Amino acid sequence: MLDNWLKPLDGKLLHKNFEKGKIGSRLQFFVDKLPDLKKAQVAIIGIGEEEANEVRKVLYNMTFPFSKLKVADLGNLRKEENTFIIPLIQELIEGGICPVIIGHDGKFTQAQFFAHHACQPSVNLVEVKERIGYHPKKSEMDGYYLNPILEGEYRLFHFTTIGSQSHFVDESVYQFLDNCYFDYIRLGKAKSNMADLEPFIRDADMLSIHLSALKYADAPAISNASPSGFFSEEACLISRYAGMNDKLTSIGFYGFQSQLDTDGLAAQTMAQMVWYFLDGFNNRQSDFPASMDQLVEYIVDLKDYDEQFTFWKSNKTGRWWLQVPTKTIKKIQRHRLIPCSHKDYLEASNGEIPNRLINAFKRFN
Repeated sequence: MLDNWLKPLDGKLLHKNFEKGKIGSRLQFFVDKLPDLKKAQVAIIGIGEEEANEVRKVLYNMTFPFSKLKVADLGNLRKEENTFIIPLIQELIEGGICPVIIGHDGKFTQAQFFAHHACQPSVNLVEVKERIGYHPKKSEMDGYYLNPILEGEYRLFHFTTIGSQSHFVDESVYQFLDNCYFDYIRLGKAKSNMADLEPFIRDADMLSIHLSALKYADAPAISNASPSGFFSEEACLISRYAGMNDKLTSIGFYGFQSQLDTDGLAAQTMAQMVWYFLDGFNNRQSDFPASMDQLVEYIVDLKDYDEQFTFWKSNKTGRWWLQVPTKTIKKIQRHRLIPCSHKDYLEASNGEIPNRLINAFKRFN
């Protein structure tokens, strides 16, 4: 069924013998026929053959120290249309395979979301981008591909945008996000302490990361490039956080335009981001709290609140969650534990609940 939507890889990409231990020597490839995906955990897919293949040329020559990971490269989409993208991603997710999408246009985030929505109506979407693809007074036709997601009938449970630059974003957009109790972390705050981003990313079902979120010096092959943004090392850290998130079941790397990549730097940056996602995925600890067996409970009483607050800490990784202190209906039960940090627990112990967690509670009302 998958081959209805996919175009096989060009054999020229695989014409040479890759050194042992390189990614190109360890992947399953869709060339003549689809590989057996029974054990595959991750599948690479290109939306835009030329761009995806340029990234592959770099990625295949990187090391593969991922002893536990089974990765397939399924080639490229036959057509850059939602009718091809959505069922493909949906089938992979339902088959327990995490799609890694390499796309030339950030608008494909929309199709990625619709695929998730088809699998699981209550979705947490995290996007890393210098602009926000939403505007309350403009339309999807103007390029605001998040409008039907944030305003439509779809059950988006939560949205987080990371790395937005205020000089690109109307204040009305931030006001809308505040009214919805959504999260936004502007670039300056994000860069001030990258570790603080980990709980936001750990709450994602899907992540969309755009090359335009990086500084032009690190990712020149984009339109409307900005001199400000994340360094490539920071983008790779975000990608690794995403890979380590047990809850996340797809990721998209978007915005690379190969015709602008005169020295190949952006292809290298994109390939490194994919590599660090794989590294994070390989190091997943399966500590997402499906049960409380591996967690330690910490209860905090706050004078200004009528309820106790229950924090949970993983024995395996030391990561923290806060339990929503209200009853949750079954379809959003999986969101009732909010990823947080040890710092959040310490603040609560001192009588203060961070605003981010208060807003999270309000999303359940």
